[in-house]
Amino acid sequence: MKKNIKIILSLLAFVPVLFFSGCNEPKSVPYLVNLEIWGVFDSSDVFVEAIAEYKKVNPYVGEIKYKKFSPDTYKTELIDALASGQGPDIFLVQNTWLPSFESKLEASPKGLIGLDKIKENFVDVVQSDFVSEDKVYALPLSVDSMALYYNKSLFNSAGITAPPKTWAEFNDAATKLTKLDAFGSITQSGAAMGTAYNINRSTDILGLLMLQNGAKMTDDNNKEAKINEGVVGSDGSVVRAGEVALGYYAQFAKKDSPLYTWNNDMHYSLDAFSEGNLAMMLNYSWQIDTIKNKNSKLNFDIAPVPQVSDIDPVSYANYWGWGVSKNKVGTKDGLTGRDLPNEARVHESWQFLKFLTMKNSGVIRLYNAFSGNFKDFPINYDPAAKYIEKTNRPAARRDLIDKQKDDPKLGVFAKGNLIAKNWYQKNPDSIEKIFADAIDYVSKGGGRPYDALSLASNRITEIMSR
Repeated sequence: MKKNIKIILSLLAFVPVLFFSGCNEPKSVPYLVNLEIWGVFDSSDVFVEAIAEYKKVNPYVGEIKYKKFSPDTYKTELIDALASGQGPDIFLVQNTWLPSFESKLEASPKGLIGLDKIKENFVDVVQSDFVSEDKVYALPLSVDSMALYYNKSLFNSAGITAPPKTWAEFNDAATKLTKLDAFGSITQSGAAMGTAYNINRSTDILGLLMLQNGAKMTDDNNKEAKINEGVVGSDGSVVRAGEVALGYYAQFAKKDSPLYTWNNDMHYSLDAFSEGNLAMMLNYSWQIDTIKNKNSKLNFDIAPVPQVSDIDPVSYANYWGWGVSKNKVGTKDGLTGRDLPNEARVHESWQFLKFLTMKNSGVIRLYNAFSGNFKDFPINYDPAAKYIEKTNRPAARRDLIDKQKDDPKLGVFAKGNLIAKNWYQKNPDSIEKIFADAIDYVSKGGGRPYDALSLASNRITEIMSR
């Protein structure tokens, strides 16, 4: 008799039951998925409330764990874990990683997050960076874009009343703000421009200048670099936009240039700015606290990045998004203890990311991974809004940018996100090194920008064609 009861109970555990009232056949199958999330910059406290709110409404998720890693070791640890099948369910990817991480990521299930919702919710660069062949591979909570940091005290002393809006104005300000001693040594720098290795994010600045000048970074198939090829200008003339950008950037580190304001002997740009000896630098919002921690009394402000043209303004994006691992070995059903199909783990990971990052209207729709049945749950909580409030970071979502654009600290970056761009990089670490080598070659007088970019273009093409 006892044996018969056990058999009946074990069978009942796998009988499909209707969970969501009001839904027709097929019936919804109960299951429970535990999720593990890997991040870099945020502590677990940032996500505690969002996780708790989500678990209140989703009956298919159990424990959601968040683990923080060091930026210095994160990528290596992540790749190793994913290769072993024991990695996280959800993890952070940098916005240039998709080409090299696409084989490790599972796109959002069809119908769960459409391309129209990406366009509606997020700034344009998100689609460019995290959507491939109309498949969504990652979603951000925050986007960061480049802006101009400037020392107000040095500007006041030089009689400059406002930060530069164009590169012509930037040149004029950099010249006025640079001071040399009797031996020609720089005692005060107008701008951190021209070198590769003692300027924070120097290669991003070069990328910004290339995009602003209209460079086509790759061919249409992303197999060949085009950074050294000519583009047709508005007047019909052909301009080598990449060469113009590199030549312009490098001249700030050449002693015979009228724009000489920086060299390889200068302190690292973040240190020089914090010390009050550097008037202008280009950087992202996350360096605000770095500078304040180094010098709490520094009188500085932040302005939009200078532009080549106000008709088609461009900033440069550097940020992270959340993706879902393609495969994970040994995911168990929290109800039965049996192996759970990978599709269910992926489905619940993406349902959580949709809740975490996208706008809701007071209702979230949750689907059963097996039957496709759904139910709408009322909710009075916006995780992305809470996230930027807690972390004080610029928003990725358009509706939150609209609320953030007048913020005295983050407004410049939030509005910059609307015009931010990036470009396809199959191996971003290698390409960063190639750009740095090109800058170093030209700034040290090794040769022409054309020669440096020809070599850089060949090296990048070799990487991208593999």
